[in-house]
Amino acid sequence: MNSPESAGEAAVKAPTREPLLAVTGLAKHFPVTKGLLKRQVGAVKAVDGVSFEVFKGETLGLVGESGCGKTTTGRLITRLVEPTGGSVVFEGHDITHMSQSRIRPLRRDMQMIFQDPYSSLNPRHTVGAIVGAPFRIQGIKTEHGIKKAVQELLALVGLNPEHYNRYPHEFSGGQRQRIGIARTLALKPKLIVADEPVSALDVSIQAQVVNLLEDLQNELDLTYVVIAHDLSVVRHISDRVAVMYLGKIMELADRRDLYETPRHPYTTALLSAVPIPDTRGRGSRTRVRLQGDVPSPLNPPAACRFSTRCWKADEICRTVEPPLVELAPRHQVACHFPENTPAVQPG
Repeated sequence: MNSPESAGEAAVKAPTREPLLAVTGLAKHFPVTKGLLKRQVGAVKAVDGVSFEVFKGETLGLVGESGCGKTTTGRLITRLVEPTGGSVVFEGHDITHMSQSRIRPLRRDMQMIFQDPYSSLNPRHTVGAIVGAPFRIQGIKTEHGIKKAVQELLALVGLNPEHYNRYPHEFSGGQRQRIGIARTLALKPKLIVADEPVSALDVSIQAQVVNLLEDLQNELDLTYVVIAHDLSVVRHISDRVAVMYLGKIMELADRRDLYETPRHPYTTALLSAVPIPDTRGRGSRTRVRLQGDVPSPLNPPAACRFSTRCWKADEICRTVEPPLVELAPRHQVACHFPENTPAVQPG
């Protein structure tokens, strides 16, 4: 365990590093149109002012309920979706509105693992064609040919290299996800955005895939942004965790701090719902049951997005939006009345 002095030094040194990925005020509003003239009558604010940094070699977990904007954030980072506002800087390059021709070389360094291993693989193509596609698209020549490179990638993710000529329907869900991971690793990326990489898999297979991702990170010096709704998976694999709610980040902290001393009421509610295998530890925990439903992203609450369901909400929560501020070293919270924190002046 690190001493308080070493932890303090780490907290001081961390910001001086240059982030691999810097996201500032990122937003994506999907227009809602009506009538034959397609007149815009509103916008779905899927992501609305998200800011964070990811440093080389670390794993940032992005968690929250379904519909909170996690997947859209991942697609914005990799520029699969055009942002409405904010900026995305990758390795010093502002890629926010970069053209596809200019961003293509950078795609070698940032790749995405998709959620559903059944729909993300073309059923008409062999494993060799799927995993070898990045080499052909980017026009990269390999030392011993594409087939040899693909077979090495299959072996790297725990598959038989002889399966080169098989089709996706011949594999199980876990094996298909490994094929998707092999395709992602083909161009030796620096950043991988993993969108719910294990949620579609059987529970018995999830641990194998998570362990594979960790082994690959150590072996290839990878950086991850892992999107998930399963807090136990995020706890196992992440260095830092960002909690999203209705398009905004509510809390961002180191994994241990966030799980041991959650400061945002929404994070407290999420953690109280995580099952505890040991029955002896259940009695000491209070189950927080949120009232009501998540508001529509078409018409989110004016100030704090969580104010309609929060048991600590006051008038200031409905009129003044709380900024994401650092209440402890490397622990940012957007709340007027944070948990596990000495009383502070709201706003």
